[in-house]
Amino acid sequence: MKICIKNGRVINPSTKYDKVSDVWIDGKKIISTGKKPAGFIAKKVIDATNQIVCPGFIDLGSYLQEPGYEHKATIASEAKAAAAGGFTSICCMPKTNPVIDTPAVVELIKERARGIATPKIYCIGALTEGLKGQVLAEMSALREIGCVGVSNAREAIQDTVVLKNSLEYAASIDLTVFMSCEDPWLAKGGSMHDGLVSTKKGLVGIPSSAELIALSKVLILVEQTGAKIHFQALSAGRSVKYISDARQKGLPVSCDVSISHVNLCDQDISDYDSNYHVRPPLRSRKDKNALINGLKKGQVDAISPHHEPQDADSKATTFSSSEPGISSYDTFLSLLWALVRNGQLTESRAIDLVSSAPGKALGKGDNGITVGDVADICVFDPNLIWTSHSNNIISRGKNTPFLNREMTGKVTHTIADGQIIYSRS
Repeated sequence: MKICIKNGRVINPSTKYDKVSDVWIDGKKIISTGKKPAGFIAKKVIDATNQIVCPGFIDLGSYLQEPGYEHKATIASEAKAAAAGGFTSICCMPKTNPVIDTPAVVELIKERARGIATPKIYCIGALTEGLKGQVLAEMSALREIGCVGVSNAREAIQDTVVLKNSLEYAASIDLTVFMSCEDPWLAKGGSMHDGLVSTKKGLVGIPSSAELIALSKVLILVEQTGAKIHFQALSAGRSVKYISDARQKGLPVSCDVSISHVNLCDQDISDYDSNYHVRPPLRSRKDKNALINGLKKGQVDAISPHHEPQDADSKATTFSSSEPGISSYDTFLSLLWALVRNGQLTESRAIDLVSSAPGKALGKGDNGITVGDVADICVFDPNLIWTSHSNNIISRGKNTPFLNREMTGKVTHTIADGQIIYSRS
């Protein structure tokens, strides 16, 4: 399809391009920005007046729940929500049933996604068989079938020898390990950040040290093995310094934070609302501010939704007994732009953190808006005011603490590989 996006404010962080312009798309590629190509006749014209046109967003790891947990969500339902959130690429975490630890499961996910207009779906394979932390998964076969990395999701590998061997294996085939860090003993029985709020609520807390100790152990093993690590969903402010120090040593590490952890802290938890129950837990305001500061300084590479839809029954219980997770695709753009409106991030930096930077973490390079680039594009209205209700949240998971809130900023169009996969109109 030939598409023209007219009159939008085009922001392309990787080239520092920021001006009102037109974007011309033919097939999968951008063929011009600004001047109309000779003889070009658009089959679809998108009027982006007073809107922002930017590279499509990239999700560095969410729980799509299929196969195995279709009562919570499906690939089709969550891909549709991701497209409406501006995402052109999404990564599926391996905690499915069966676990993504064989090429057959990867093929199954590809088959489920085939035939629907969705963001590009990449699989993150399992680091150990069944995520049990005992036997290494066949990472070479997972890499061969197209997995962009491997992970043990949030399941701790308690045996340090197994952890070391898994990192050595991944390093030997140049495969990125996506790592969540939480010491299982310090976190045992906990459901929120260990602090004054948890004490007042009478809930068992998870201390920041649970993340810091696990993170330190991995960093030491990275020095030994040379494995490439992307740390997911940092929550403790001190973790940013640990990563920064590791980089100064030349270690091949990158990291992201979730959109929830830079918009919420433990003081925001309303009563015992299980929609705030997430892992890692929402930490202190000081931690949240440190994460945002890390984004500003370039110490944190990306912001990701870490989308985890849950069914109503999984949340309709006590805070500590509920399943952790926040459904984040539908509110992602609004929450990202709240950081811009509050002066915490510049417009260009915010877009970079959700598009070009995560592309580099995936080893996909920059995704941008220049001639010759693949047409992965998000168009959004930064000033559109809407209210989140269960009936307008596209994700099957309605488990968001931002339900029934007035939000500002909404995606109007998403284009992936030159195909319109979402249109608000």
